Amino acid sequence: MTFFFQIEGKGEPVLFLHGFTGSSRTWAGFENPLPFQLVMPDLAGHGRTTRLSSSLEAEASALKKMMTQQGFASFHLVGYSMGGRLALALALLYPEAVRSLILESASPGLESKQERAERKASDEKLAQRIEKDGIAPFVDFWENIPMFSSQKSLSVSIREMIRSERLNQSSEGLASSLRQMGTGSQSSYWQRLSNLQMPVLLLTGTRDEKFTQIACQMSSLIPFCEWIEFEGAGHAIHVEQREKFGTIVKKFLLNIKGGQQSGS
Repeated sequence: MTFFFQIEGKGEPVLFLHGFTGSSRTWAGFENPLPFQLVMPDLAGHGRTTRLSSSLEAEASALKKMMTQQGFASFHLVGYSMGGRLALALALLYPEAVRSLILESASPGLESKQERAERKASDEKLAQRIEKDGIAPFVDFWENIPMFSSQKSLSVSIREMIRSERLNQSSEGLASSLRQMGTGSQSSYWQRLSNLQMPVLLLTGTRDEKFTQIACQMSSLIPFCEWIEFEGAGHAIHVEQREKFGTIVKKFLLNIKGGQQSGS
């Protein structure tokens, strides 16, 4: 269960988990505004991590092992979209290791078996489409789904950077991620949200109505939770409002760090 990963910066460790079609490149540059040590892996089926995906829980276990091997017994955790679902799994499985949890446009999964079955079938169709058509046609389709419509107003250079990251994937890798770590294959964590005892920050964009509604529900179930909405942002806040995203993450982490120091 090996990863390609990068470590940048100095200070307390923060594990950053990218979304579907992303990689460690997603977080490039965030070490400058964040006075922390950023650990940025390419998740299974993505980037330069060549092994294929297994279950969300197995991937969480592999990440915990990776962090332990790097000497990080505990760490802060940031996850975006698919990486947010994975971060949530990691926090629930290994709460003693997670100092704080930041979830950007993330969900605890689908509540009913029927919903999961329907989503699993949809993910399987998409996986087959990727295998049949290849990466480039899939990226053409993926960047035009409604969830990313707000990115149309980004600069050409940023959109090209995102497209390049997506094109730098493998058909086999993305297909395995959909099948093994897709929302349809994930257990529902809704009933376990009250178990989270670490500070939690939820981040959503006001133009991402689906995940705004999910965050609203999550915030009422998580004991030590703060929810911040980004006005005018869509699903990928760290791309669309990068500076504000970095500022809010930095403030949250520094508050946690300060609280832990004063309490020690």
